[in-house]
Amino acid sequence: MNSETYLDFCFVRERSGDFAPEVDQILSDLFMGVRLNWYLDEKSHEGMDIVVAEVKGMSKWQSEEETIEFIEENAGESFWKYLQGYQMYVYPAKRGCGSCGTH
Repeated sequence: MNSETYLDFCFVRERSGDFAPEVDQILSDLFMGVRLNWYLDEKSHEGMDIVVAEVKGMSKWQSEEETIEFIEENAGESFWKYLQGYQMYVYPAKRGCGSCGTH
């Protein structure tokens, strides 16, 4: 069953402009075939480009640990080079609605 998935990433590099398109490509490559969408917020501060990526959607992962394992196995070098922080929440689907006692 699919899980509701919420991931937030913070990517940082020295200021050179147009960081959001690069982060968009990094996420497109990483999450190819996964039903996730993202919103990117790009800022510059004290000589740095910063992109906060809010990722959400449905995934096959049943836990944060499974999500981390997927990222560790599939993320490219640029992802790791720019990543400065993250948080994630994975809410596995529950079987049944709970109203009749079946699971």
